[in-house]
Amino acid sequence: MKNSKTFQKLICPLLLTAIPGHAWAQAELSPGDTAWMLTSTALVLFMTIPGLSLFYAGMVRAKNALSVMMQCFAITCLVTILWVMYVYSLAFGEDIRGVVGGLGKAFMAGVTVSSISGVIPETVFSMFQLTFAIITPALIVGAFAERMKFSAMLLFVTLWVTLVYAPIAHWVWGGGWLSKLGVLDFAGGTVVHINAGVAGLVAAIVIGKRRGYPQHPMKPSNLVLTMVGAGMLWVGWFGFNAGSELAADGVAGMAVVVTQVATAAAALTWMFLEWRRYGKPSALGLASGAVAGLVAITPASGFVGPMGALAIGVSATLLCYLAVVKAKRAFGYDDSLDAFGVHGVGGLVGAILTGVFVDAGLGGKGLAEGVSMGSQVVKQVLGAGATIVYCAVVSFILLKIIDAAIGLRPTEEQEEEGLDLALHDERGYNLT
Repeated sequence: MKNSKTFQKLICPLLLTAIPGHAWAQAELSPGDTAWMLTSTALVLFMTIPGLSLFYAGMVRAKNALSVMMQCFAITCLVTILWVMYVYSLAFGEDIRGVVGGLGKAFMAGVTVSSISGVIPETVFSMFQLTFAIITPALIVGAFAERMKFSAMLLFVTLWVTLVYAPIAHWVWGGGWLSKLGVLDFAGGTVVHINAGVAGLVAAIVIGKRRGYPQHPMKPSNLVLTMVGAGMLWVGWFGFNAGSELAADGVAGMAVVVTQVATAAAALTWMFLEWRRYGKPSALGLASGAVAGLVAITPASGFVGPMGALAIGVSATLLCYLAVVKAKRAFGYDDSLDAFGVHGVGGLVGAILTGVFVDAGLGGKGLAEGVSMGSQVVKQVLGAGATIVYCAVVSFILLKIIDAAIGLRPTEEQEEEGLDLALHDERGYNLT
């Protein structure tokens, strides 16, 4: 009997490894892909704090620099808590009629050390997706910078991430109706940039212009910080785009290449446009062009080749430049730091052109079987249009409710004093 038990203890585990299903489960996790995704997660978080924080802080007036950084930092903390409570589940939980995820993963239920998503731990996948949920509302800050109460901002972000970001992320990435339709968004042109840009435009219109805009100049406080922030965004964006492959493979490698090409082309295009218009190239123009290129290549980064990236970078910058220089003035809205002009317009151009340059004949990955370039472009337009309409309507309703409940804007005296002192009793710059 003892010999029989010894045989079972020694031999049975070996026999289990010979069963195909069991052996496959043991080999499912990829250490290399996991290491890359851990790195990508850190890179994308680095984009918000400190990258975007510095980028925005340098572009606002000195009396509001700290308040903008604090908004980005607080959003990082707030969205993290909301994510583990229920937003991750709404975005990536079991699909409910293509609209939103269920609450089966609320409070990270079932997300353990051993749970796997593809070939990486689900903990890593969830954390990577969290960094996208963080930066999206942080981008909106640029549209209403210098004129929203901190309390109103926190309430808006809470509701917006729940009712806008989570459903749209599910539509595209969580198995929702846009993914089933075949809409392509590799790293967030629709989910992140169109979404944030449209919400920013709505917020800028609902809140109204900064006091004194556009009659009085509102010059950036520190363009060195803006350039440093832009550089951090550029580097972090490799994790944003290449990390979205969720693997360390050839697609991720191409995503790095096309991200670099599109960004460089876009930055130079904006710089030369300004040089021609004003007689001198500007640091702000160079940084703005770089961000426009990063935004535009985001949805296409896993689908296009270098020449497609070059075309997307140049095309997006031309339209973003027109939105910032011409459209904002023509329509009279005050998008403080051009969140809509760069992210909304750049994301839209990139999303639509993804349907063109994914074609293998243009150096892309190739269209799905039976799908023509024209039909793919139609799908891209439909996906972008659905995002724009849903985001605009819900964002407008949320802002109006918050305005009625607690008010969106500080007082005129507080805005004049600056939000650093008025709302936080601190200064970004103590120079006197």
